[in-house]
Amino acid sequence: MALRALVVDDSMLVRHTVCRFLEQRGYEVDSATNGVEALEKLTHALPDIVITDMVMPQMTGSQLIDSLKARPETASIPIVVLSGRPSGSDAQDEKRANFVIHKDIDIEQQLEKALAGALGNAYPSQKQAVGNQAPTSGLPSRA
Repeated sequence: MALRALVVDDSMLVRHTVCRFLEQRGYEVDSATNGVEALEKLTHALPDIVITDMVMPQMTGSQLIDSLKARPETASIPIVVLSGRPSGSDAQDEKRANFVIHKDIDIEQQLEKALAGALGNAYPSQKQAVGNQAPTSGLPSRA
């Protein structure tokens, strides 16, 4: 059974990049543009990992993390924070995440390390993924 990821970011480019990276590794991927949408998606299926931006409209990444950590069914889901800056106002939230990825550095390389660390042996690396699977995020593939 494929691992399931939820990607939360208001930037379409970042969402596309992260979703595509995960899909190429065999993940089932769902995405949301803010924390409110993410919580709605969690009512349908729980992901194995959440990758979230911090600065978003309606509900920030910090508020999403608060909500995830407060609910018994989601408290143990690993969280990867996508941060636009290495420190500052996100510092406390970054401490609550399993990993932090900085958007201005190679996102794919950082994702590879973060997923391997957060999911351990369950993480399917690109070498383990089976072929180019059809995207599940609704975004066109670049095949």
